[in-house]
Amino acid sequence: MSVKEMRQVPTLNIVLVEPQIPQNTGNIARTCAATGARLHLVEPMGFRVDDKKLKRAGLDYWYLLDITYYASWSDFLEKNPDANCFFFTTKGRTLYSDKQYPDNAYLVFGREDAGLPEDLLKAHPDACVRLPMREEARSLNLSNTVAIGVYEVLRQWKFPALQWQGELHHGSWDEVEMKE
Repeated sequence: MSVKEMRQVPTLNIVLVEPQIPQNTGNIARTCAATGARLHLVEPMGFRVDDKKLKRAGLDYWYLLDITYYASWSDFLEKNPDANCFFFTTKGRTLYSDKQYPDNAYLVFGREDAGLPEDLLKAHPDACVRLPMREEARSLNLSNTVAIGVYEVLRQWKFPALQWQGELHHGSWDEVEMKE
């Protein structure tokens, strides 16, 4: 991909506010690495960034990440004053798939055990989105929710700069099609 083409690729930002489980953050980091999304981690976190479980979940994709750390939500806002945020929450009244996500969208996710603070949600009611689920279920796993959100945005954007087809390790698809 040329430098000019890279500049035309929209930017997607994933913001984790006070993540607590290193494996979830590692899985999310891998999703960001595979899709080109930027990762923003807002402290305090329930683990250290050198945690083995975090590194293992992210596999060997850490070099592909664009990651930024913030001391607090206030620090995040100070450094990203124009962030166009979409708050993923079980308390949201709008389906995540009903929103149109612009270039440089920020998908914001809260703690695994508590979600995002309700004061934050009340301050941005039109930006709160949810994934539909059964009434008896509290929530989905954080890393699964992030992946669903990321791929909805990328689907709307027609998966820019992502590979659309894979190749077999043993043989080729052409060989398979010839046999049919």
